[in-house]
Amino acid sequence: MIVEKMIPAFQKAEGGLFSDVEKADVGDAVTKMNERGVALMAWADPFYPHPSVPPHVAEAMIDCINSGFASHYTAPIGNNDLKVEIAKKLKKVNGMDVEPFRNILITPGSDSGLFFSMLPFINQGDEVMIIDPSYPNNFQNTELLGGVVVRIPIYAEDGYQFRMEEFEKRLTPKTKMIVLTNPNNPTTTVFRREKLESLAEFAVKNDLVVVVDQAFEQPCFDDIEMVSIATLPGMWERTVSVFSLSKGMGLSGLRVGYIVADAKVIDKMYGTAVAVLGATNTSAQMGAIAALQDDSFMEPYFASFDRRRKMVYELLHDVPGVSMLISESGFLSWVDVSRLGTGSEIMSYLNEEALVAVNSGDPYGEAGKHHIRIVHGVLNEEQLHEAVLRIRTALIKFGEEKGIKA
Repeated sequence: MIVEKMIPAFQKAEGGLFSDVEKADVGDAVTKMNERGVALMAWADPFYPHPSVPPHVAEAMIDCINSGFASHYTAPIGNNDLKVEIAKKLKKVNGMDVEPFRNILITPGSDSGLFFSMLPFINQGDEVMIIDPSYPNNFQNTELLGGVVVRIPIYAEDGYQFRMEEFEKRLTPKTKMIVLTNPNNPTTTVFRREKLESLAEFAVKNDLVVVVDQAFEQPCFDDIEMVSIATLPGMWERTVSVFSLSKGMGLSGLRVGYIVADAKVIDKMYGTAVAVLGATNTSAQMGAIAALQDDSFMEPYFASFDRRRKMVYELLHDVPGVSMLISESGFLSWVDVSRLGTGSEIMSYLNEEALVAVNSGDPYGEAGKHHIRIVHGVLNEEQLHEAVLRIRTALIKFGEEKGIKA
């Protein structure tokens, strides 16, 4: 069997065809859940399954299709008009003054962008520092590329802000890269400016590459400042930043993301883009241009996400056996269920008892074993409220069966 010739990182992957993988994003799990009427709150896909494409964005894509141009490739490095609009957004939102045709590469979503951002730098045995918990692809990408994951723990008592000593004591001559998800997925933590300044000094001092995934950068709540680490002293030339139109804009199905970096880095990526990425969908890029030119539709989205995070917190934070912080960004809730059981156990129970699919915390790192991740950006608000009430009722019942009281 040729599968035996795969590298170890691929051999240990599970897709649900030959194992009981209970994840919404592998195998045919979604189909099976839909057949049972399960509310899918495990996919970070805003407003799923309801439409969220603004009319002017849809019109731009339809015009592209009707013109016949949609049947053709866009250059693998991306549409130039889209790069111009992204450069405007970067200056306005991120404080980054970039050259559209030298510092930006369009990608088919941020997942491929994240992989491509790590790919040029990691050799066999290179150590990569990754906050734990964080986005599962951070860990898997490192292993697929032959790197060694070095986990940097973060703690609820710190509001999930990282401690620099956790980085410092794990530094070795093999340390090559820091991979940062900011805001963090799954904890929703927005890393504060003073923390990022300390991390930047550490990266510069030790000549480290920093790859930062900012997919969840909008919205941030309670007037918390969102800082792009590439804007800090000494960081532009050593940072590769990854962005997405999927989260804040609710355009996950378009699969449009982008990489921002120094021109010398982008030059090498331009030269390999067709081999690694292919090309981003032509009509999707036209829709992205329209979305960036008029992003007024995002304001009501952000207001909805704000109401949702508060509602989830109010309904779940006082459940016996549950501990959580209110979300700082995006549309996720990270819930500590350690007094009740493992995240995997609670995920399975909620799937059967509450007809709700959430994420077990296991894929998000060693620190996620006793957590669940709830995507509260899906459904409409009435459906979400009903689903979270079912979660509350089920968790209370589960706790009572285990003798857990407030």
